[in-house]
Amino acid sequence: MKITIRVNGVGYTRDVEPRLLLSDFLRHEIGLTGTHVGCEHGVCGACTILWDGEPARSCLAFAVQAEGHEISTVEGLAPGPGKLNPLQQAFQDAHGLQCGYCTPGMLMTLTAFLAENPHPDEAQIREALSGNLCRCTGYQHIVDAVLRVAAA
Repeated sequence: MKITIRVNGVGYTRDVEPRLLLSDFLRHEIGLTGTHVGCEHGVCGACTILWDGEPARSCLAFAVQAEGHEISTVEGLAPGPGKLNPLQQAFQDAHGLQCGYCTPGMLMTLTAFLAENPHPDEAQIREALSGNLCRCTGYQHIVDAVLRVAAA
């Protein structure tokens, strides 16, 4: 099938198999490898992207379903080459990542969360992150990073 998908404001037209997962389209068809695939069951959150501004698991959607929608990936967060957006900078400053595998999904989840809740408390942040698994950090530094952004 021929599809056109807008990702980070850029249109991509490709011939794809109807069963191609959106995560695979992003990684293999257009080379945006920031979206990670962990569990392939929608449980870990590593593949989280924004679908029309809302967090979604890209491993649970087919690329053909994204036609006509705006998809945002972690690559679209930074304002320019060599620059970080405030949430990315806060993750760095608060040591909110270790191996980094879960970080893109966390950033996308939290980007949507902060757009709706610009001044959350710790409990709200932890609830927002409940669908994103991290095996390295214990979450406190991630929560600290979000609190930094909310305070700024």
